[in-house]
Amino acid sequence: MADDREVKYLVPGLERGLQLLLAFGEQHRDLTFAELHRLVDMPKATAYRVVQTLEYMGFLERNARTNTFSLGMNVLRLGFEYIASLDVAQVGQPVIEQLRDVSQCSSHLAIRDGRDIIYIARVSAAGSRINQVSIGTRLPVHCTSLGRMLLTDLSRADFEQLFPHERLPGNVPGQLHDREALWQMVQQDKARGYVIGESFFRHGISSIVYPVYDRSHRVTAVVSILVPSEEIPQADRERLQNEVRLAADKISGFLGYLSQAS
Repeated sequence: MADDREVKYLVPGLERGLQLLLAFGEQHRDLTFAELHRLVDMPKATAYRVVQTLEYMGFLERNARTNTFSLGMNVLRLGFEYIASLDVAQVGQPVIEQLRDVSQCSSHLAIRDGRDIIYIARVSAAGSRINQVSIGTRLPVHCTSLGRMLLTDLSRADFEQLFPHERLPGNVPGQLHDREALWQMVQQDKARGYVIGESFFRHGISSIVYPVYDRSHRVTAVVSILVPSEEIPQADRERLQNEVRLAADKISGFLGYLSQAS
């Protein structure tokens, strides 16, 4: 908030326009002029002129049938252009910190780069006995639960271009070597909407993984928590899944994703 010394530099007309725009929200998506005027502190004639200006510039839209106003596309355009400038790690770091706090599990954010996943953010749970991967660590996409979730965004043609041979690369114990088997597993993951799997790289460690979507509805990242497999009581599994899902949904929202249910 600006201090009193800066108040003299305010532009009154701009301030009034922003006050009107800020009157809209989840509880006030559509407002008549009378309702809008009651929510802002300005003379009625002034409010009317500001509304007319905002409508003319595309920041408000009028519904002729209900005689109400709602936020216009230019508000969304400004918001989306800002969102597009944000880095997924930048918006995701505080979210996975919250996830760590509520789940008491080490939490990660990862993206895909070709055949690898890259960890771009991570936080450790207090007293965790699990060795943490470092930011920037790369692992084969087909050998991790996080990678499988990232692969759900690919078409069959893109998948086969990524893995042109029937036998998958690598010699990690327990990994899949058959391309078709991996494709079928990825399709099951996609239909389920999440992955719970044991790590090929660290025995006894399980991940719960959910996708992060961008505004074009593409899987742009994944959120996961790590726990020792024997320490996930069945009663807690649903709660932990829900916490990871909420974190992924929150980051998706920050990136401009609008779900079908919105």
